[in-house]
Amino acid sequence: MEAVPARARVYVACAVLCALLCVLPLPRTPTPWWAVLLLAVVYAACEQAAAHWRFAGTFYPVLLAGAFLLPPSAAALVPLPGVLLARVEQRPYALRRLWRVAQLALSVWAAGSVHCALGGRDALVGSVLPCALLPAGAAVLAFCLASALLDGGILAAAERIPLRRAWRGLFVRSLAPVSVHGLAGLMMAVLWRSPFGPVAALLVLLPMCVSWWVFAQYHRERAAHQATIRALVQAVDIKDGYTRGHSERVGQASMMIARELGMDDERVEVLRFAGILHDVGKLGVPTRLLRKDGPLTAEERRVIELHPEYGHEMVRGIGFLGEARAAVLHHHERLDGSGYPYGLRGAHIPESARVVAVADAFDAMTSTRSYRRARPVPVALEELERCAGAQFDPRMVAALVRALVRDGWHPTVTADEERDTAVPAPTVAERSGVRR
Repeated sequence: MEAVPARARVYVACAVLCALLCVLPLPRTPTPWWAVLLLAVVYAACEQAAAHWRFAGTFYPVLLAGAFLLPPSAAALVPLPGVLLARVEQRPYALRRLWRVAQLALSVWAAGSVHCALGGRDALVGSVLPCALLPAGAAVLAFCLASALLDGGILAAAERIPLRRAWRGLFVRSLAPVSVHGLAGLMMAVLWRSPFGPVAALLVLLPMCVSWWVFAQYHRERAAHQATIRALVQAVDIKDGYTRGHSERVGQASMMIARELGMDDERVEVLRFAGILHDVGKLGVPTRLLRKDGPLTAEERRVIELHPEYGHEMVRGIGFLGEARAAVLHHHERLDGSGYPYGLRGAHIPESARVVAVADAFDAMTSTRSYRRARPVPVALEELERCAGAQFDPRMVAALVRALVRDGWHPTVTADEERDTAVPAPTVAERSGVRR
């Protein structure tokens, strides 16, 4: 069984207790139990279908329809069978099930309470749809807020990270998808309370299920992409032990730069791929050269300098990489034209390559290797700024500096890479050369 911190277990216990308190009013509340049972069965069926499609997600329309149609204490019961029957991938299984039940029950209860307080249930009967939008929208906001607060809390308790950092972005990221699901749930509720009845309401789920299936196929394809990239990176790490973990950190730094420059999410992801795969061409370089302890001869250096071209040949047929392929080929070019393989200058170097070049040099300076120790992050940034304009694109350097000042640098460090920032390292010119 995986070790779970005691405070995380206490947090889950408190969430379960709060969920139980939410359903306590049920004996005194007029409840259409047949509706509770029907919605719970439909939700459980949807969750089983999602598991069959191997889609990681929750079918919120049914839960939100329950929040719109039922008393809050009854709506909190709708997710119970679906979560208890769902397959749990990681241990401890019981604790994870309890947490998921409590989290969904509290979120649905919060949405139902807000919806009832604003007269949403009355607005569903005999009124036009716009009259029901305001209470439904407020209920969706309450659902997202409750989910974000609970998720951030368990993340802080389990991972021992500050609450502010744990909560950052959770509410905003959930708002758009849950709002779409909320609209479907509202349509279900309106039809349910109309003369057409529950059967018509359930028909709303058909197009949602189709779109969900399409989305599941997209996630499968994405998972295949990730597996392809992981396999390539693992092969490089096995061949060149000096740079173990380097690829993932360059991908992380590239992503930080891209976000700071205001790139859209799709392009940020491509640049993450670019950073991860930038050294994949080392698979074509003899292992004895990559692991050589002494200085390289001119001929050996020329062989190693072929690795961007090797890498480009390896990934050129992988369509989903997009402009990442150009970054693999050109990440050793320099603004003054002294780089390789083609000696490109300035704007002739693809933007993706300029991003990865900065990320690559930064991680190289801040990582400990067998032949020298790491530099502190502030010293590395000063060196990047000193070389901006000649070796690196000043815009990319400035973006990385801003991102690190705001968010800090928290890379994943492998077991064989101990960080020590007390001893100075070589210059950027030495660090960003072929010897990594």
